[in-house]
Amino acid sequence: MSISSTLDFDIIFAGGGTTACVVAGRLAACDPSLKILVLEAGPHTLNEAACVQPYLYPTHLAPWTSTVSFVVGNSSPRLNDRAPIASCGRCVGGGSSVNFMVYTRAPASDFYDWRVDGWESENLIPIMKKPDCATHGYNGPIKVSSGGYKLNLGQELIDVGKAYHKRPYADDTDDLETCNTYSSCVRRYIDGTTGRRSDAAHHYVYNQAHNTNLQIWAGKRVKRVIFEDKRAVGVEFTSDSVSCPGADLSSSTVRASKLVVVSAGAFGSPTILERSGIGSEAVLKRCGIEQLVNLPGVGENYQDHQGAFAAYNVADNVVTMDPLWRGEESAVQECLAQWKRDGRGLVAQNGGEAKIKWRPDDDELSAMGSAFQPRWKEFFQDRPDKNSRNIRHVCGLYPASVGSVHVKLEENGKEGIDFTPGYLDDPSDIVPLNFGYKKMRELYRRMPSYRGEIPASHPMDLNAPDIIYTPEDDAAIEKFHLQTMWHSLVVDARLNVYGVTNLKVADMSMVPKNVGTNTYSMALLIGEKAAMIIAEDLGIDFTTCPSWWESSEEGN
Repeated sequence: MSISSTLDFDIIFAGGGTTACVVAGRLAACDPSLKILVLEAGPHTLNEAACVQPYLYPTHLAPWTSTVSFVVGNSSPRLNDRAPIASCGRCVGGGSSVNFMVYTRAPASDFYDWRVDGWESENLIPIMKKPDCATHGYNGPIKVSSGGYKLNLGQELIDVGKAYHKRPYADDTDDLETCNTYSSCVRRYIDGTTGRRSDAAHHYVYNQAHNTNLQIWAGKRVKRVIFEDKRAVGVEFTSDSVSCPGADLSSSTVRASKLVVVSAGAFGSPTILERSGIGSEAVLKRCGIEQLVNLPGVGENYQDHQGAFAAYNVADNVVTMDPLWRGEESAVQECLAQWKRDGRGLVAQNGGEAKIKWRPDDDELSAMGSAFQPRWKEFFQDRPDKNSRNIRHVCGLYPASVGSVHVKLEENGKEGIDFTPGYLDDPSDIVPLNFGYKKMRELYRRMPSYRGEIPASHPMDLNAPDIIYTPEDDAAIEKFHLQTMWHSLVVDARLNVYGVTNLKVADMSMVPKNVGTNTYSMALLIGEKAAMIIAEDLGIDFTTCPSWWESSEEGN
């Protein structure tokens, strides 16, 4: 998919992440005559081992990676004056090519909370499934399976959770309703036949290489949208200095006759809009950008999931991902041989085996104290499908705190990102994290394979007394354990940017409120819905589309 000699297209996507791949792929399959261009700052991912072999996902968090961007936030007293770092996919396929491949879905009430016509759960569920299934589909482009190997640690956690934590077990906690039950992480974004990662790039756009009208230009960073009388007519871009070191960084332009779609994610989309003159007067004035449309909401309402990670030792005879992640040559070669042979084994694993969507009971609510009570009554109490945290590691799914993402000028005159995460600005957000960390600590201590936070000689008895925490302990926990979960979140219901024409935003940056799920499933859903909206706008008849238009975003 090389650069064409002509620089005129029907539709241009500014960003080539998950949602862009879904929309571009659907439209190209439905109308192969559409000339579609996807511009992505990061590299291609086609058949790259780190992007198709599931066990390699931790490599994308290495400091030298080119597939992920690390955005440093402003320091905050609520974070003990730390400057948090958020990561986001920066490659063709975006987060779908680098994430942890965890399959979860948001509860139905999340979509009603958005209060956007056409985006309620009854309008979105049909996109998630085939007509003969209650909530899941089984024949979509994206494949979901249990992976290539079952680790026993997950079952240990479930058994302890049912006995000690007194919650039931359910086979499916991703039916948009079930909550407060343990379940196996039996579904992952891994193809059950090939053992490969199931990402948007390979399943929506790379599989259409035969269509020369669908072009993907990797290593191209979109600077701004070009307007004529407030009508989007193209974009200005340059080679990306990270993906294309030593390349000519002078600007080029391409034109779009029908539509420009900004789809560069929670950090890229707002900054593209602001560089294009769309945003608040104060932000644009500070950066010397002439305002085209006064839209103060651009870059505001940044939302993320907040989490705590803690490591524990396990018995020597327990099978884990550690030998592969340590790069032990014999283990890696043995597992790779099996994966290439039958798509099975630890290479087709992500290490996540169990989870609970956890709602506190009355005693737990009381123990959590008064700071969380107003948030509970306002947001959770009357929504029984919502969990206040997700336990594999501790993850707060609906924090009240919000932040912002804007462009800024650095002292050297170069452009930067003014990122204020807002983490823990609302005091109620730290409460479920602290309580969840303590509860998970008790669960892990009671697992038969547990060998301590430091080497221990025997596992903890199920009936052992709980750890007692002093106020000083609580303060230390609060200062230490917060991390972003990399699930970051100005348009109307049809994704049109207010004040201009021929410009839409389609990615997680347009979500008005947070969602209780790993955001890959949401990015797929937004892509499917956006493809339908754009097709309708262009007058494309759905009956002419391939049969897989009506398929779900799931498989296997």
